[in-house]
Amino acid sequence: MNIEQIVWATTAAFVLVMFTYYKTGWDKIRDCYGLWFTKEYWDHFYNKVEAASWTAKAIIIIPGLIFGASIWWLYWLTLITSLTLIWASNKKLLPTLVAFNTMWAWLSCMVLAQHLVN
Repeated sequence: MNIEQIVWATTAAFVLVMFTYYKTGWDKIRDCYGLWFTKEYWDHFYNKVEAASWTAKAIIIIPGLIFGASIWWLYWLTLITSLTLIWASNKKLLPTLVAFNTMWAWLSCMVLAQHLVN
């Protein structure tokens, strides 16, 4: 990405997110983010699994989309976290969460196979 694309994307994302936060309500957004800083939030195993899963995916997605860099061995981490998130989703059994992580487990296996199977 060149500097113009980065500035455009960052500005557009900022405006769209701020509008969405405004429509959702600043207090609700603040309270939502505030959960990360409470002991009670991290006492739930599911929340730890969810945080690890999204962090692993971000580590793969951001360099891949922005810089075209694939860190293939990190797909081991996303495979494990996707499977544990499906398992842990009995806490928040949402079809989109289960389907997304099922798809991501398959995607992880596809990338790993490209590097491990000759």
